[in-house]
Amino acid sequence: MVGLAIGIVGMTLAGKTEVSNFLKSKGFGYVRLGELTEIKLKEAGLENTEETNVMVREKLRKEFGKDAYAKLNLPKIEEKLKKGNVVIDGLYSWSEYKFFKKKLPRFITVAVYAPPKVRYERAKTRKERSVRDYFKHKTPEERDYAEIENLEKGGPIAMADYTIMNDKQGFKHLHNELKKFWGWLKDEQLKT
Repeated sequence: MVGLAIGIVGMTLAGKTEVSNFLKSKGFGYVRLGELTEIKLKEAGLENTEETNVMVREKLRKEFGKDAYAKLNLPKIEEKLKKGNVVIDGLYSWSEYKFFKKKLPRFITVAVYAPPKVRYERAKTRKERSVRDYFKHKTPEERDYAEIENLEKGGPIAMADYTIMNDKQGFKHLHNELKKFWGWLKDEQLKT
């Protein structure tokens, strides 16, 4: 039987990476769709900044379509699925969602939800370049609007097979939610 592919969806700072790390700790293979941007930047000899990230992402989507990151990462995902289950971190667009639904025999999505106010508080303390650089130029609301309008990010969240509520600061609440999620996953998805 082919492995289960789980696409992790959610807005910036919702907790997608924590959920992906949890699944990795349970033995899931891991593919981060956005790693493709870093690979392309390195190949081009470009510094990894918000501006160069946007340039590369837009170029890939113009050349390959709105589902570019799904298409270009599919071989890596399929290879990992031969060995077991895989978590796909950073599924953003409706086009990517539809592509994976069509191409992967066992594919579900898990949304990680945190209200805007909680995510905006998290943004104040995050050290990652991607968050830090972006908020130098835009407000959190502008970033949310751009992700929803330009990246079609709302569709995959709305169609998620399971939603993890990450609506509190700190990790204790999230870890309790992850235990519930793991129970659902074992009962509903992994036994088939």
